[in-house]
Amino acid sequence: MSNHEIAADVIKLVGGIGNVNSVVHCATRLRFKLKDESVAKTEELKNHKGIIQVVQSGGQYQVVIGNHVSEVYKELVSIAGLGGKTSTDDEPKEKQGIVNTFIDVISSIFTPFLGILAGTGVMKGLLSVAAFLEWISRTSGTYQILNAIADGFLNFLPIALAFSAAKKFKANQYLAAALAMALVHPNLAAFVAISDLDFFGIPVIFGNGYASTVIPVILAVYIQSYIERFIRKIVPRAISIFAITLLTLLIMAPLTFIVIGPLGLIIGSVLGSAVTVIYSFSPILAGMLVGGFWQVLVIFGMHWGLVPIALNNLTLNGFDTLLPMAVAAVIAQAGASFAVFLKAKDVKLKSLASSGVLTSVFGITEPTVYGVTLPLKRPFIAGCISGAIGGGLIAFFDVKTFAFSASIFIIPNFISTITGVESNVVAGAIVLLITFIIGAVLTFVIGFNEKKEDTALEEAAQKENPTVVQAVTEAATASIAENAVKRETIGSPLTGKVVALQDVADAVFSSEALGKGVAVEPTVGELHAPANGEITTIFPTGHAVGITTETGIEVLMHIGMDTVEMGGKGFTAHVKQGDKVNKGDLLVEFHIETIKEAGKPIVTPVVITNTGNFKDILPLNHAEVTIGDDFLTIDMQ
Repeated sequence: MSNHEIAADVIKLVGGIGNVNSVVHCATRLRFKLKDESVAKTEELKNHKGIIQVVQSGGQYQVVIGNHVSEVYKELVSIAGLGGKTSTDDEPKEKQGIVNTFIDVISSIFTPFLGILAGTGVMKGLLSVAAFLEWISRTSGTYQILNAIADGFLNFLPIALAFSAAKKFKANQYLAAALAMALVHPNLAAFVAISDLDFFGIPVIFGNGYASTVIPVILAVYIQSYIERFIRKIVPRAISIFAITLLTLLIMAPLTFIVIGPLGLIIGSVLGSAVTVIYSFSPILAGMLVGGFWQVLVIFGMHWGLVPIALNNLTLNGFDTLLPMAVAAVIAQAGASFAVFLKAKDVKLKSLASSGVLTSVFGITEPTVYGVTLPLKRPFIAGCISGAIGGGLIAFFDVKTFAFSASIFIIPNFISTITGVESNVVAGAIVLLITFIIGAVLTFVIGFNEKKEDTALEEAAQKENPTVVQAVTEAATASIAENAVKRETIGSPLTGKVVALQDVADAVFSSEALGKGVAVEPTVGELHAPANGEITTIFPTGHAVGITTETGIEVLMHIGMDTVEMGGKGFTAHVKQGDKVNKGDLLVEFHIETIKEAGKPIVTPVVITNTGNFKDILPLNHAEVTIGDDFLTIDMQ
């Protein structure tokens, strides 16, 4: 199934473009903010072959796609024009609670650049290994350039945070970035090294600076969003091009350096100290909790709440103990998926499990969890148990990471790029290997049930007991009769040449966003009823008619492309909304030459707008049709 088709189906099943406030994507998920989640067809989305799972958490409607989510997102933006669409101030605000609001804010801010953070973290780890093995000298120019590339993004992280936070808080993104740039300006750090910092005599607490920090800039941009909106209201339009920037920075920069920044540093320090206290109280218990429940948090998207803590630890201490524990949980699910691959008999399940091993090892567990371990239940539990053991062992050996990573590539980051000090690299690598093995062995031992619903019948039929065979035969016959596909055929409303819907020069129709169907290039200017039913829609211009058949099939017939712009010229309607019609009744007369003279294509899509209610919509193999010919077959079950 193409990414385009997946995107079109997702738009339709979440309730259409009109139900979407905003949409972004992370490593595997489309994260929607919907106006009304009850409108979305969640079960249909879950059962869609291009979708792994649907998660409703943190005020977000999350559609889990997999590793190719970015490609689906591009198609979604192309079809629906949703790129960069965010909630506006007049949209109804849903009460989410403090935790859900926090998760929503954090995920929205970090999602756009998490891949960059992970990629540069891997690069930093590989550079550490090269230096540790003395393949490259830390004093060489080559090392300094590579280190700048690997470390630059994390060092200037406040700028990226400011940009994405401004989008979330509806502030000017470039103005927020300018504020962050002031915070990390290298001249300030150099000045503080030789003198105290003040602003018109007011002491400024600068600490070790704001490079790599998380909390100060998010707080600052949040407050900036209100200051900026106030200034926009009072500044005359004639000078707004420079005055808004000037006044906002003159207010926000001193306020940030004197109050907000130091407050953020204090919050970060307290947060870091709290984590240290918990870890010091019982490292093994902390490791087991993180390793055991990390994937549970991932399922609900709540792991985002721990990402700032890990980054804060890296900034505050130069290392972090949380991420290695989380990676143990990731590798454990890979082990469980490997066991499923070895033990499963179903070819599709084996394929999913084998790819799940690879994606999990690289840090993306959603396809593995939603597609393999969680549906089978026991493998997921085995993975969580293995993760708890691995997390506890990671903590026992006091394994630390010196750069951000959440995959197997974290191992090189157990070596510091600055000092070359290693944090139990061998122990950390062995523990992760053990975690993988435990996850696989435990899953293999406790097993899982992959039987299909009809397996019991098949097994019983193989027994020698004739009574059982008879019972099975009767049950199977009844099942087949009950589940036999019921089909209905509707007639062609037009006479002309048949055109595949995918070949229609309109993305809304060709993508099947409105439903499956077929199109006709008419040679006779008459539109007739394709079946018995009721006219549920007819445009005043007469260019489009909707009919609901007696069996509940909703058919939309759109005469030509962009013909609404003709204002009804060339169209004569013979029915009105609410009329009962029989198959073959004349609905609309239209003048083909008038449509062509207006520069509009005459190709006419005929689509089933409630496609999701049926098993399949199958166009019959015709090159040409006349009014009343069998046209579309609908599998009703």
